[in-house]
Amino acid sequence: MNTKKLRHILAGLTLSFGAVHSHAEEAKKVDVLLIGGGIMSATLGVWLNELEPGLSMEMVERLDGVALESSNGWNNAGTGHSALAELNYTPQDENGKVTISKAVEVNEGFQLTRQFWAWQVRQGVLKNPRSFINSTPHMSFVWGDANASFLKKRYEALQASPLFRGMQYSEDPAVIKKWVPLMMEGRDPKQKIAATWNPNGTDVNFGEVTRQLVGYLQTSPKFALKLSSEVQDITRNEDGSWRVSYKNLKDGSETVTDARFLFIGAGGGALKLLQKSGIPEAREYAGFPVGGSFLVTENPAITERHLAKAYGQASVGAPPMSVPHLDTRVLDGKRLILFGPFATFSTKFLKQGSFLDLLNTTTIDNVWPMTRVGIKQYPLVQYLAGQLILSDEDRLNALKEYFPNAKAEDWHLWQAGQRVQVIKRDEAAGGVLKLGTEIVTSQDGTIAGLLGASPGASTAVPIMVSLLQKVFKDKVATPAWQEKLHQILPSYGTQLNDDPAKVAEEWAYTAKILELMPPPAISQVATPIAEKEEGKPMKEKAPADMAL
Repeated sequence: MNTKKLRHILAGLTLSFGAVHSHAEEAKKVDVLLIGGGIMSATLGVWLNELEPGLSMEMVERLDGVALESSNGWNNAGTGHSALAELNYTPQDENGKVTISKAVEVNEGFQLTRQFWAWQVRQGVLKNPRSFINSTPHMSFVWGDANASFLKKRYEALQASPLFRGMQYSEDPAVIKKWVPLMMEGRDPKQKIAATWNPNGTDVNFGEVTRQLVGYLQTSPKFALKLSSEVQDITRNEDGSWRVSYKNLKDGSETVTDARFLFIGAGGGALKLLQKSGIPEAREYAGFPVGGSFLVTENPAITERHLAKAYGQASVGAPPMSVPHLDTRVLDGKRLILFGPFATFSTKFLKQGSFLDLLNTTTIDNVWPMTRVGIKQYPLVQYLAGQLILSDEDRLNALKEYFPNAKAEDWHLWQAGQRVQVIKRDEAAGGVLKLGTEIVTSQDGTIAGLLGASPGASTAVPIMVSLLQKVFKDKVATPAWQEKLHQILPSYGTQLNDDPAKVAEEWAYTAKILELMPPPAISQVATPIAEKEEGKPMKEKAPADMAL
C-alpha cells in the first residue's frame, strides 16, 4: 500500500472518530426524558412540573401528534374506570363469596385522578371539563339465574363501601327500562334479567386530556416536544445518565439526548425499549397482544335514547379488557355508542406498529414464561380463536343481546387500539399473566417503564404517584413535595373507603369543578375543600345535568 493511500485512510478514520466524538459532545442534556406521547407520559410530566418546576424535560413521540395510539379516544373504551360496572373487579370464590378489594382499589384510584384533574382545571392547565369528561351512568346488566344471583351478591357486598353509594339494584323490567329503554325494547319478557345502576359514572376522552396536558407543558421553555421521532437506541453513560438516540421519520435527522431520568410510557412499544436499555429487570417480562374492534353508531335516533355504559359478563377465557359493553361516548363533542369489544389478534404491539413486534420482544429469558402461560391459558386461546372467525351476522347477534332491536345498517365496525397483556416470569409457575399495569424500574431508579393495560388511563394519576414514590422517594419525603401532593390530592395518603364523610366531601368537590352530576346522597355537603384552600373564591356554576 503506498504512503498516499495510507494517509488518506488514516485521515478518513480521524474524521470518523472526530465526528463520533463531536456527535457525543453535542448530545442535549435534560433532567427528564419522556418516551411516548400518551396519557402516562403527559401525567408524569405535569406531576414533575408541579413538584419540581425547574426540571428540564423532553418528550419523544414516534407519531405526528400526541395521543394517537392507546390514549386516543377512538382506540379505547373511554370509561372512567371506577369498578361501578366492571364485574371482573369483584370476583366470586368457589364458596360464592364476592370479594370487593380490587373494586375498592380501582375506585380509590379514579378518585385521585378526579382530584388531580380538578386541580388542573383550577390552575387553568385543563380547559372546559365537558371537553374531556361527562357524567354518564355506569351499569352492570346480566341475564340468567346464576348471573342475576352473582350480581345481587356483588351489589350487597359493595354496599359496605361508601365509594359505591348511589348504586341501585333491580330485577324489575319496568325499572330497568327507565334506565336504558333501548336495551329493553323488543326483549323477551320471560327472560330473567338483573342490573345495577350508578349515576356517578363518567365518560372520559383521554386523548383530549393528554393533548391539553402536553399543550400546557409546551408553554414552558424547559420543555421540548419531538414528534415523528422514533427511538433507535438506549445506552447507559458512565455518569449514570441515559443516552437516547432517536431519528426523525420525516427528514431522517438523528438526535442524541442525555437524561438523568428516563421514563418509557410508550404503550405497547415500552417492552422493547426497556429491553434495549439492558436493565436486568426487563428480562422478567414478555407481552401478549390483544386487539379489539367495536360496532359504532352515530345515528341520533339511537344515541339520544341511550345514556349509559352498560357492562355485561365476560365470556369464559376472555381477557379483562374484553368485557362486552354498550357504551355511550362523547368524542370531539359528538355523542355516539360503541358495542364490543370483539377481540382481534395481531402480532403488532401498537395499532400503528410492526407485525414483528411480538417476535422482536421474544428473548431467551421470556420465551419459556410465554410458553407456560400459553399452555395454562388455553381458555384464552380458545376465546381468541372463536372471536377471529366471527361474521358480521355473529357480531350483530351479540349486539342484539344488549340492544334487541338493533339493525345492521345503523352500525359499522371500527378497529380500536392494541393492548399488550403482561407476562411475568415466576419461579413456581414459569410465567404468570398479569392483569392491570406494572411499573418496571431499575435498581437505582434512573429509568422506569410502564407495561400493561386496563384500567390504565383511568388510574394514570395514582400510577404515576406510585412511580414517584419508587424513583424519587427521597424527594417525595421532603416537606415541600408532601405539601404539594396533599394540596393537589386532598385524600393523598389516606383511604377514602374508611371515611364516608371524606368520600362525600371529595366527590362533591370534584363534581363541582369538573361539572359532573353531584351524587344525590351528597348534594348537600358542606363547603368543598377547593373553596377553602388558599382563600380563592370559586366561580359558582349550576350543577351539571345528565345531558352530554
